[in-house]
Amino acid sequence: MVDLPLLENWNDFQGLSVAVVGDLVADRYVYARPTRPSREAPVVVLREEGEEILPGGAANTARNARSLGAVTHLIGAVGRDDAGRALLERLSRDGVGLAGVGVIDKWSTPIKTRVLAGEHDRTMQQVLRMDREPDGPPEATELERISDHLLGLAGEVDAVILSDYGYGACSKALSGAVERFRKVSSAPIVLDPRHQFSRYRGVAAMTPNREDLARAVGQPAELLEDPELLRRAAHLVLGQVAPDLLLVTLGKGGMALFGEGLPAEGLALPVFGSQAVVDVTGAGDTAAATFALGLAAGYGGPAAMVLANAAAGVVVMKLGAEVCSPAELRAAIASLPADVVAHLHRAIPARPTPLGVGRLGLG
Repeated sequence: MVDLPLLENWNDFQGLSVAVVGDLVADRYVYARPTRPSREAPVVVLREEGEEILPGGAANTARNARSLGAVTHLIGAVGRDDAGRALLERLSRDGVGLAGVGVIDKWSTPIKTRVLAGEHDRTMQQVLRMDREPDGPPEATELERISDHLLGLAGEVDAVILSDYGYGACSKALSGAVERFRKVSSAPIVLDPRHQFSRYRGVAAMTPNREDLARAVGQPAELLEDPELLRRAAHLVLGQVAPDLLLVTLGKGGMALFGEGLPAEGLALPVFGSQAVVDVTGAGDTAAATFALGLAAGYGGPAAMVLANAAAGVVVMKLGAEVCSPAELRAAIASLPADVVAHLHRAIPARPTPLGVGRLGLG
């Protein structure tokens, strides 16, 4: 086993409780096999072999937190439609708490339909994606309910994750509730943003991907492949929005962490694992969930990033939006290369603090 400080006491995140607030998305997967060229257009005819709906967006973040052992309270909304029902049924089977999820008449559950196809002896790959989106955000009374439900969990949860996919759940009303929550709870709040970086100033951490960060600072995403330009963008957000930590997910480039207690150039980690990536869908949700739980457990930012990077490396080896189990996460950390371990020993504190740091106020 790899000798890392964070492995000394870590088994899973049982004993922690987390609230996940945000946009619930139904990820619909249609599986198909190619049969013949079409006579109607220069395309291949696919024969559908099945479909399923998996939790996406905030629902996937919650499912990942639950898979890693935390009691998980999901707060958001779905439409009174087939996709919403299928989403709630799946989340219920996975053990996610749904008391904070509202079912809305005359509103559509966001659906992302992905068609995956491949020959019988090959891994299926995504060949088409179609999105069905609601006409607007949930009505104001529903947004107020979401905010009130979060406030009702103050003192009961060890972390809060805000999962913003742009469908309206992460509203101005929620930002006010977050401010009030912070006054009565020391639980770390982690924002996984898409557009509204500045709406939640001063949270414990933000976990954008490179494209989201580039959009926030008005730069093309490809420019942030340069480490110096990435550093400048990160510090611009740190200066203007003031999170304690900024974890940037970089796809095949791994992750980079900036902020409190870190050198100006940040701390970078490569992708963990040696297998070819199968599907990156939902990896950002996994990273946000794991990073937030790491902070709630009392680990510093670098150690929490190790956990997040390893968990994300597990799920990208799976088809569709999937989760990482505690056993898979332990195995991923145990197989880290020696040079990565040496790098981590220089960056990670000797011992984590106890579980429940957010609720118990030990941080």
